[in-house]
Amino acid sequence: MWVDSHCHLDFPELAVDHRALLQRAVTAGVGTVVTINTRVRRFEAIRAIAEAHDGVWCSVGTHPHNAHEELDVTAGELVALAAHPKVVAIGEAGLDYHYDLSPRAAQEQGFLTHIAAARETGLPLVIHAREADDRVAEILTREMAKGAFKAVLHCFTGSEELALTGVALGLYVSFSGIVTYKSAAELRRIAALLPADRILVETDAPYLAPGKYRGKTNEPSFVVETGKVVAEARGVGAEDWARQTTDNFYRLFAKADRGQRLEAA
Repeated sequence: MWVDSHCHLDFPELAVDHRALLQRAVTAGVGTVVTINTRVRRFEAIRAIAEAHDGVWCSVGTHPHNAHEELDVTAGELVALAAHPKVVAIGEAGLDYHYDLSPRAAQEQGFLTHIAAARETGLPLVIHAREADDRVAEILTREMAKGAFKAVLHCFTGSEELALTGVALGLYVSFSGIVTYKSAAELRRIAALLPADRILVETDAPYLAPGKYRGKTNEPSFVVETGKVVAEARGVGAEDWARQTTDNFYRLFAKADRGQRLEAA
């Protein structure tokens, strides 16, 4: 069984027919999906999707692109919303210095708020980090010293240094379809050198479809292709790697019920 540890089922490209979408995931061998919140003020929609389907879980949080819109969201509010049985993570939050759609000060404030919520709930923080490796590493190192929390560097495209810093701090590293691209040899090298028990795979659907599906709308079933490419880079069999990454997922996202899986229609 494979797990798509990060997708966005509420985005318009995927919201047309969840039943068919999840059926394709089951057929491909995907048993669990996490749909990630990007605006706390739209959390109810995310929660409803997770409630409607076995094997679908969700997070609660504000994407760094939207940080300036939700500076009033407190760690306490995140903690309260995270009490819902379907919420298995905090975020996604972090720093994006590529687009800078939100002021950097607002992104950092949001990041710290989400770290506090992850620390209090014990749920993993889903971290978005783009072209901000040094600052992300600095904040994580400083905050971890104040009190440990669980986290994953999602859709990893950073440096070896950030990946190793994350692992040293106890974090996991998740690879998306980007790792399958011809231009991503360095990313595959990083995926090959990290500890096997700290790696996850994801789609970040509807974006970043793996190379085999470039040009198509990404969806949870495509996580299998990403998993196979990472397995090949590491020199292991796909079935063994599916088991490994699934075990890793449930170790990190410990609130998710391993017995609850996507069901065939």
